[in-house]
Amino acid sequence: MDRRDFIKKSIQAGILVGSASSLGKYSNLFASQTSLLSKNYVLVAIKGGEPDSMFDKAIESLGGMKAFVKKGQKVVVKPNIGWDVSPERAGNTNPVLVKRIVQHCYEAGAKEVYVFDNTCDDWKRCYSNSGIEKAVKDAGGKIVSGDSERYYQSVEVKQGKKLTNTKVHELILDSDIFINVPILKHHSSTDLTIAMKNLMGNVWDRGYWHRNNLHQCIADFTSFKKPDLNIIDAYYVLKRNGPRGVSKADVVLMKSQIISTDIVAADAAASKLFGSEPENISYIKLAAEMKLGQKDLSKLNINRIIL
Repeated sequence: MDRRDFIKKSIQAGILVGSASSLGKYSNLFASQTSLLSKNYVLVAIKGGEPDSMFDKAIESLGGMKAFVKKGQKVVVKPNIGWDVSPERAGNTNPVLVKRIVQHCYEAGAKEVYVFDNTCDDWKRCYSNSGIEKAVKDAGGKIVSGDSERYYQSVEVKQGKKLTNTKVHELILDSDIFINVPILKHHSSTDLTIAMKNLMGNVWDRGYWHRNNLHQCIADFTSFKKPDLNIIDAYYVLKRNGPRGVSKADVVLMKSQIISTDIVAADAAASKLFGSEPENISYIKLAAEMKLGQKDLSKLNINRIIL
């Protein structure tokens, strides 16, 4: 039995929880650590720590949160809070990371920090059982509902090929800074859900996307408003049965995080972390063809950090 077969059979047997070191392929993203003298990074890939400590280190190498958030600005943080599951089930963004991001925003001088998602399961249960509502409140942030159509405003998607108009949550339209905080995980319809797919939680009618070329709609909406910063949580990673998962047996502990201003590059790096090639994920390929970002990681200045 070769290594690939061993991993495949291990996943089928549900024995990979807590075994990041057994996933050889994803470690390729960290194959070489970056010189301490390198600067002007486009992407940071970090692993080996807790969600908050990894973020502290990664954002420092991008110049700190003050490089993105200025005094008095209104910030919206958009994690994945779509599912009524605990953090260990890896259906939602890790609350420890969300709390730390909100704290950094205030430390940088933000006037207000809002957090929301248009959830798939009951929003009150999602907000509570994900641990994100408490994390945001503990950090002084404002948790906002996304469950009513009256919060959403009609917009035109000028570069859209399948998605030419939609309704977007007013916080995305009104805030000065938009920070996208997805979790890396398997998805039954798109293979992976990462940063671009997380933007579906910004709109009211997700069903249109599913009925009209989901991959193209994901790329189209990315052209409407790209986040100022993408922070991909890969602490717990759902390797199968996504996007909700069935049990903790679906989850691998990777203790990783990817941060970039380039949403296509962030998704490309995260796909490699998962063990997939970016060109095999249709919406990443489509977004790169629309020149929304760079999926060829060899062309980027990447800071690779192992704690």
